[in-house]
This record gives sequence, structure tokens and C-alpha cells, in this order.
Amino acid sequence: MVVQVKSRIRYSSKTMEGNQQKVEANVLLLGAENVGKSALTVRFLTRRFIGEYGDIESIYSHTDKIDGRDICFNIWDSLCPQDEEKSGHINDRQLQWADGFILVYSICDRASFNLVQRQVKCIRQLKQKAASAAPIIIVGNKRDLQHRRTVSSEEGRLLALSADCGFFEVSAAETYHGVLMVFHELLELIREARALKKGTAGFKGIVRSMSAVFGRKRTE
Repeated sequence: MVVQVKSRIRYSSKTMEGNQQKVEANVLLLGAENVGKSALTVRFLTRRFIGEYGDIESIYSHTDKIDGRDICFNIWDSLCPQDEEKSGHINDRQLQWADGFILVYSICDRASFNLVQRQVKCIRQLKQKAASAAPIIIVGNKRDLQHRRTVSSEEGRLLALSADCGFFEVSAAETYHGVLMVFHELLELIREARALKKGTAGFKGIVRSMSAVFGRKRTE
């Protein structure tokens, strides 16, 4: 079973990236150690579940065909800083690189959920300063370990709703489909955010043109 809550803001424009046949999406995975970020990534890339990973930070590229278009996912599987004070920090390089974020916690680890709360707040603040937006999906992993649950589904939903993020509860160990839904939903949000940005840029151009025309008329 997969629990899903979608971001409540759905952009009205469905115009995608022109007539390009290949689209790239840079996805940054964040979260504490041992929450299953690498397992989630590898499950998406290969459909296989591998439970044990070393402390390795990697960027993977994976091309998939969605709605007749080639989509290249660049997935940055990041490491969580050992320094607790820096654990919720997103560095500038990551922030500028990412088109969208997947924030992963374990439903069995409340500290990992608390970290995701800090990371959501950090991303929103930094993006607000940069006057830009990037979609976020929060993922509660290890749904197969219900008997060890310390974070309820409702808490995950409420966090996602309060921060306007998408939300899924999945088990990377048990199902490929749930993981696939996470990445495909983030892709849809990235495409909609790009369309909105493009539309806003076009509208600003029209306003500037009109201001120039009417400004000249007033001085004539």
C-alpha cells in the first residue's frame, strides 16, 4: 500500500518545455543516514531492492520514456553531514543544481522526521531569498516496518500540507510501484513549475513592452 498526498497547489499551465524531445530533471535526495535514500534511488533505477550501502554520495543518470518523451533523471543521492548543527543545512551548490527535492525519513526514526522538518524550512527560506521555487516531495520510507513505527502517517501528511509539499509513504523494500510514483510525481511538479516560470517571464516581458509604449506616448 502506498499513502500519497499531493501538493495542494497545482499549476494551471500545462505547457511543457517547448518542442524538445528530451527533458532533464535534477533531483536531490536529502535525509538522515539509514532512512533508505540509496535504496529508494536504486529501486527506481533498477527495480531491485538492495538493503545495505556504504557512505557514498553519488549522482546517477537514468533515462525513461514518459508520455512519448525521453526524460533524463539526474539523481543526487546526498550524504547527511555528521555535524548535527549542519545536518539540516542545504549548501548553495545543491540548491542551485536541484530542480526538485525528495526528502526522506524513516517512519521508525523520529529524529529523521525532525530533520526533514528542518530541511523543508531551510529550502523554503533559501528559495524565497532567491525569488525562485522548486517542488518538494516528502517520503516516509520503511512502511513495511509498521510494528516499529514512531511517526504516524497523519504527522507526515500534516507536515506536507503545512509546507505545500507532496507526500508519500512507501516501502522501498517491498514495492517498486510506490517508488516510481514518487519520482514521476516530482517530475510532473518540476514540469509545471517550469511552465509557470516561463509564463511569468513572458507576462513580465509583455508588461515591459506595454510600459515602454505608453511611456513614450506620455512624453510625446
